Amino acid sequence: MNEPQAAGPVQELPLGPALEAVLMVVDEPATEEHLAKVLGRPPRAVADALRALADEYTATGRGFELRLVAGGWRFYSRAAYAAAVEGFVLDGQHARLTQAALETLAVVAYRQPVSRSRVSAVRGVNCDGVMRTLLQRGLVEEAGAEAETGAILYRTTNYFLERMGLRGLGELPELAPFLPEADAVEAESLEGVPSFDPDAPDTANTHAGDETTTDI
Repeated sequence: MNEPQAAGPVQELPLGPALEAVLMVVDEPATEEHLAKVLGRPPRAVADALRALADEYTATGRGFELRLVAGGWRFYSRAAYAAAVEGFVLDGQHARLTQAALETLAVVAYRQPVSRSRVSAVRGVNCDGVMRTLLQRGLVEEAGAEAETGAILYRTTNYFLERMGLRGLGELPELAPFLPEADAVEAESLEGVPSFDPDAPDTANTHAGDETTTDI
């Protein structure tokens, strides 16, 4: 009986298939530098091979695509087949964020790094419970402390970029044309911001739309 043949050095493997094999098992976008190190290949060769694979999948109309998101590469199902994926994987069940959570996440995304009290000032409601939810979901993370007050600052994560399909925060849509008075509203709100206890339970003081759930 023949014994299975041991795999040769990773450097001897065809680059395209090797990249496909690695990207099939990653749980977050892999950077070109990391892939080059793992496969023992020049970063330029890896970058070219990744783009060639992405172009090939698009040209052949595959149900998946290779995308550069949040600084790294990962396989995604193609948007045209979202209904098929949803029917199989989600079976009608969606992970949802409330309207309050989406509003809070938007404030963090556009104001980061930002403290909880400032987020609460912009929304006009205690956001501590919602911020805990966003932290648990991995959409925001701590980003040091504010020099003047010592308040913990928060920012969005790479997982946020991944879920939103963004390469970086620079791809966030511009809000200024739609919210010309946002800075003035925030400045006025900050004058009367209460001091919130991060560990206190949420109060009944909520937005009218806080119970509305929305997909993310």
